[in-house]
Amino acid sequence: MSAKDRLEAAADKVKGKAEELIGKATGNEDLEARGKADQAEGHLKDAGQDVKDGVEDAARNVKDAFKK
Repeated sequence: MSAKDRLEAAADKVKGKAEELIGKATGNEDLEARGKADQAEGHLKDAGQDVKDGVEDAARNVKDAFKK
């Protein structure tokens, strides 16, 4: 996974947390909900990239096994 993808996921989570906290502090339920959604999106991006990384590692291991 690229560092750019990880940074985007982290940015979604940080932005979401900030929105959630501001929403709670101001009583803005819409902003709080958007913040939670942004955090969830960041977590999903991380999970998707973890799966992608795992598949790439497995494919590399299989390829290396056939080289021997």
